[in-house]
Amino acid sequence: MTALQGASSVWLQERNPTVKVVVVTLLSLVVMFLTDPVTVSVVLAVTLGVVTWGGGVPMRTLAIVLLPFVGFGVGVFIVNAVTRPGEVILTCGTLTATREGVHMGVALALRTLIIGALTVAFLASTPPRDLMVSLQQHARLSPRFAAALMAGHRILDSMPHHWSTIRAAHAVRAPRNRAGKPRFTITDFGRCAFALLVTSIRSSERVALALEVRGLTTGKRTVWKPVALTRTDVAFAITTLLGCAVIIIVGTTVSHLL
Repeated sequence: MTALQGASSVWLQERNPTVKVVVVTLLSLVVMFLTDPVTVSVVLAVTLGVVTWGGGVPMRTLAIVLLPFVGFGVGVFIVNAVTRPGEVILTCGTLTATREGVHMGVALALRTLIIGALTVAFLASTPPRDLMVSLQQHARLSPRFAAALMAGHRILDSMPHHWSTIRAAHAVRAPRNRAGKPRFTITDFGRCAFALLVTSIRSSERVALALEVRGLTTGKRTVWKPVALTRTDVAFAITTLLGCAVIIIVGTTVSHLL
């Protein structure tokens, strides 16, 4: 997450975090109703372009971050292709793929990538501190929950470093292979994962205690360096939603012409 924020450009980072939360949520809901592969493909192409340009995320970084979404999308495609009834277009042993299943599977898989790209753009352009303050100011979120969100973000952000430390500690005692490198088996992976889980839980307990001691559960609180909400943010939200509607119309038109 930190690496993504470092790659972010100024344009999208200047927009209000609460406005971006609303925009991303609405766009994700709209995308959930799209079932035409051509329309979804057009929306995905535009989304990737906006994330690369507006979010400042390089294509290589974006491709790496989207790999889990690609894997999930492939699974969704396969399940729909072989389980939905319709005209059979491919048979492989006991499995049969239908035209309707492939049609819907492609749409659902591409929808997954769109939501993933929107999430990447949001994370790349939104510092945790600004998000917490904006949610308190403009979404009227309780300081308890806002501080908990930021603390959870920080813990997730530190997990890769903790994982590397735990792996290095296990590598010191691990048996060596013929090349002299430490072996890392499934059992070792489980031990490291358990150690990471315990470390994260203990860190969460310490953070929760610190928040309680600081009195975040009582009274009205002020914020340092408030986050601005300007007309530009409102224009950004309206323009983005209208642009999405235009893109969907264009995609639907292209689909009918093909």
